[in-house]
Amino acid sequence: MHEAHEALETYKKKDVNKVVVRFKAVGNAPIMKQNFYKITASNRFQAVIQFLRKELGWKQGDPLFTYINLAFSPAPDDTVANLFKSFSTDGHLIVNYSTTAAWG
Repeated sequence: MHEAHEALETYKKKDVNKVVVRFKAVGNAPIMKQNFYKITASNRFQAVIQFLRKELGWKQGDPLFTYINLAFSPAPDDTVANLFKSFSTDGHLIVNYSTTAAWG
């Protein structure tokens, strides 16, 4: 029982590690002046989307499509840490963004 309690406590702790996220514009999307950011690894991808909207000055209703490595659109509830572990390139998680759907 003690081991189960310890495992639960470890799971509850927030991961304070940071991941370098690189944003790349696709198509007619505006290019950001700074495109490298450190984002908390335990955040959901939804937080990355909200951060990107804020940096671009876009409202909630403005179209924004995000992709990892020009390949797929991650689910908003994926964690940044899991995406980084699986799809990082040269130590960065590359997030492409567009105003129109670019890939499936």
